[in-house]
Amino acid sequence: MNSEIKAGLILGVIIAAGLGIMGVFFSSLDQDVQSSTTFTEMDSLSKIDKSGFKKAPKLVGIANYLNITPEELSKKMEDKVILYDIWTYSCINCIRTLPYITAWDDKYSDEGLLIIGIHSPEFEFEKDPENVKMAIEKHGISYPVVMDNDMETWKAFENRYWPRKYIADHEGYIRYDHIGEGGYQESEKVIQKLLEERSMALGIQMASTSSLVDIEEFQHTVFRTPELYFGFKFAQNRNQLGSDEGFQPGSIVSYSEPENIALHKFYPIGNWKNYDDSMELVSEVGSIKLLYNAKEVNIVTENNAELEIFLDGKPLPGEYAGKDIINGNTLKVSEAGLYNIINSDTSSSHVLEINVQGPGFQIFTFTFG
Repeated sequence: MNSEIKAGLILGVIIAAGLGIMGVFFSSLDQDVQSSTTFTEMDSLSKIDKSGFKKAPKLVGIANYLNITPEELSKKMEDKVILYDIWTYSCINCIRTLPYITAWDDKYSDEGLLIIGIHSPEFEFEKDPENVKMAIEKHGISYPVVMDNDMETWKAFENRYWPRKYIADHEGYIRYDHIGEGGYQESEKVIQKLLEERSMALGIQMASTSSLVDIEEFQHTVFRTPELYFGFKFAQNRNQLGSDEGFQPGSIVSYSEPENIALHKFYPIGNWKNYDDSMELVSEVGSIKLLYNAKEVNIVTENNAELEIFLDGKPLPGEYAGKDIINGNTLKVSEAGLYNIINSDTSSSHVLEINVQGPGFQIFTFTFG
């Protein structure tokens, strides 16, 4: 056989094989997509193949049950569509999702939806049940909340994020998974469809509704300062502390006034003790300086304190004052948690200065929006 013809035949075989492989590959991709959205497209329950879905894990290592007892929760979970919300109360991203979740609870709890808040703490003070009780009262949470203080349920879900929503059908299969904020309309449509599935399977009549909860969603700025951690352990592999003195684990460090301030870095001034998750002011007076870019600035703090807030060297103007600011430019810290100190309509860059009177003030993070 002519060598050119032979080469042509070999090339043709290779191309045909390649096209075959690509066809199988794209066919498998289509199957994957369908399996993750089956419940939105199938007309009858008998056609739903759940072999590709995982079952929701058991709630394990729970330190406290809030708004419910363990026995009541176990009984209530039977045959329910369950939204598992993994959150923690000082996380601003978690807090922004709560109006939607509480609204879904009001709207669908009588139709077979059960919401379980899995409170997996980031900081030590979030393990205190009294702190969590205050938070759930503040945010109007009436559904069950379980305190996952040792992160055992977090690990059982193989989770790594705050917040995260898993929605399981009435048979316990996880049919939806969303990380972070957003996706509210999509999430609610999943809830509606799974409730329809449940009513058909159990022979239960349910109110028909296609309307969705209408809440204005927080609009993030694209370019904003990332979350800044004051604890040396939490700040590992992040270049966020601008002071020349740096982190000194377990030590009291005398931080000096910086000559220059870099964007997205914080500068404590005064004597601060370095903890793995925070810094605590030990001198009579101290301050923190920060050059940031955002429209919203929050701090996570603990221990009573009165703070004076300055922006670009002047007392905080009213148009930038966060919802927790009182008396012009004052913030009073009375309980451990998150406080909003800057809130404006547009993103911009400013030098923020926080002046603290008296020792004991403890700060964990800055977060931005």
